[in-house]
Amino acid sequence: MRRSKGFTLAELLIGMAILGVIATFTIVKLIGSQQTSSYNAQAHEIAAMITSAYQKAQNDGIITSSTTPAALRPYINYLTYDTSGLVINTLTCNNSSPCIWLHNGGLLWFSNYNFAGTSNLNAIEFHFIPNARSSPPPSGVQFDLYFNGFITTRGQVKVGTTSSCCSYGPLPAADPSWFSW
Repeated sequence: MRRSKGFTLAELLIGMAILGVIATFTIVKLIGSQQTSSYNAQAHEIAAMITSAYQKAQNDGIITSSTTPAALRPYINYLTYDTSGLVINTLTCNNSSPCIWLHNGGLLWFSNYNFAGTSNLNAIEFHFIPNARSSPPPSGVQFDLYFNGFITTRGQVKVGTTSSCCSYGPLPAADPSWFSW
């Protein structure tokens, strides 16, 4: 009896079907992972941008206990300043809480709260939404910038953090699943 070399057509088709199923699940996971990494990188870039803007404003002598996030706008590189009343993820871009559209497609919203003091627990807040023009936009991350220049997220703020609106502590569920330090 002669042995055949190779696989039958049925064996090849079954093998290809198995590989197709594996590839389907793998590609979806890879795309989601890439998006998460992109959002996280954008948020880190924004945190660095806010910190840098704060340091420049501090060097120019404009930081006081009544400073609001909007005072840092001249020190931030952005595409468009928005006060149109646009609402994204419950944040409204208006005259008292403006937004800026960033080069990476994200939106940075400035709260209208000020430091309300000069201690290391006084903070102002910013909200960053990556890919804000998508429908629906992804969840955003809140950054809290302390009077001493330290920046963190709402999920990791210091207990007793204070701004002109209120005092608050950490809320771990507030940080989106795509964000990590």
